[in-house]
Amino acid sequence: MYFQKFNERVHNPTHQRRLVLVTVCIALLLDNMLYMVIVPIIPNYLRTLNGVSYGNCEWKKKLPPPPINYGNEGGAIGVLFASKAILQLMVNPFTGHLIDRIGYDYPMMIGLIIMFFSTSVFAFGESYFVLFFARSLQGVGSAFADTSGLAMIADRYTEEAERSKALGIALAFISFGCLFAPPFGGILYEFAGKLVPFLLLAFLCLVDGILLLFVMKPVRKERDMIPNEERPKGTPIHRLLLDPYIAVVAGALAMANVSLAFLEPTISLWMKDTMKADDWAIGFVWLPAFIPHLCGVYLTVKLARNYPHKTWLMGAIGLAMEGTFCLILPFSQSYGVVIVPIMGICFGIALVDTSLLPTLGYLVDVRYVSVYGSVYAIADIAYSVAYAFGPIVAGSIVHAIGFLWLNILIFITNIGYAPIMIILRHIYEYKPFENECDVLVDDPPSKNYMTCIQNGSVDGKPSTLEKGHVNHLKIGKQKSYDSEELDCYPPNDSGFLFEKPSSGFYQR
Repeated sequence: MYFQKFNERVHNPTHQRRLVLVTVCIALLLDNMLYMVIVPIIPNYLRTLNGVSYGNCEWKKKLPPPPINYGNEGGAIGVLFASKAILQLMVNPFTGHLIDRIGYDYPMMIGLIIMFFSTSVFAFGESYFVLFFARSLQGVGSAFADTSGLAMIADRYTEEAERSKALGIALAFISFGCLFAPPFGGILYEFAGKLVPFLLLAFLCLVDGILLLFVMKPVRKERDMIPNEERPKGTPIHRLLLDPYIAVVAGALAMANVSLAFLEPTISLWMKDTMKADDWAIGFVWLPAFIPHLCGVYLTVKLARNYPHKTWLMGAIGLAMEGTFCLILPFSQSYGVVIVPIMGICFGIALVDTSLLPTLGYLVDVRYVSVYGSVYAIADIAYSVAYAFGPIVAGSIVHAIGFLWLNILIFITNIGYAPIMIILRHIYEYKPFENECDVLVDDPPSKNYMTCIQNGSVDGKPSTLEKGHVNHLKIGKQKSYDSEELDCYPPNDSGFLFEKPSSGFYQR
């Protein structure tokens, strides 16, 4: 009974796209939980490999010493964090092209399968290089799952306000995954060990893959009915990258995520060394930031609905807020105070992502073909650039000049990029093309058009028809006058419209 009801909902277009949104949101939640769950686990787990002591604890795990010295482990942790984004950056151009050709569901299934295996390897890996392999494998899965998920939402929700709302919901799940994963991983790692959090996430990947099989079944049937030569062809990714508006949006998305990408591999060790924070406390510091992020998403969706021409300004304000709160962060010397700038950073990220992700879909609609694989591959590339180079650069900067100067540099770059957003102020002057197949012949004109006689007036000149005559669309549906094809008709009487004339047009 429940399966039959679920099947009916799957085949109902309205319920089906909601189920698509749920499936994509779960996939994005899992991907970002897998990314962030290692923040409180891996830095301290790597310390156990060499028996590094800190505080009142001394870890002496009997494992073969790896060929990397973790006495200054910031660089090794940065490389491990960045490996996922580097692989994702390399694979994304190919996934965008593949999604444009074969659809959204198969690439997402590939991504979920790869994420399942990478999470399992993380659970059982006990050396740096095994963890490095699992992290890199996760990047390949994310390139498929993230890009296809965002493109699937843009394809199902074509109206601009609905698309903004749907992508806002997806971003809320992304933020919840990013912010809930550190306390989730820290608490389970503290009390249950490294194995448990990764096995739970692997199980959820399996469940979401099964759900995807059922939800996308009607979409696959619709796609199979359309011959390959009749399917719309997506715009190549290199052409989209050369578009100045898309390039500015991609740059803003990258800059918005630089702050988190730089802080993730460094803040846990900074908190441990500065305020002697425990593992669970380091993870828990991210959780309160979910509330301002959610508020930022909700506020941006509402503002974008009422002021669609000001989305560029929302993005610029978000970048400025991120930079400002990053400047405040290093001066927070207690656990309670650290939470405040992190909340401000996440609110700024919500403004940027929620305002600009729908803008990418809009730009493709008005300037190219409405196929979204490549353009959201560009969005994923923007994220990957930040997370690929951020951890490596951040570790080196902290080692060379300290955590304070790292945040000063983030402040300068974000404040410097915000004015560039003014380039986007005119993009909503473009209007999306209407598909001719969606215009019904029976529909009257949307405006009060004036119908003129072009050929058959008394003096041979165009003249305006009087009110009350039959609409030209209805005239076009009447039977023709043998071989005499006319551009328009002089409706002097209604019988002329529906009766075959006994003589030629001009003789009457």
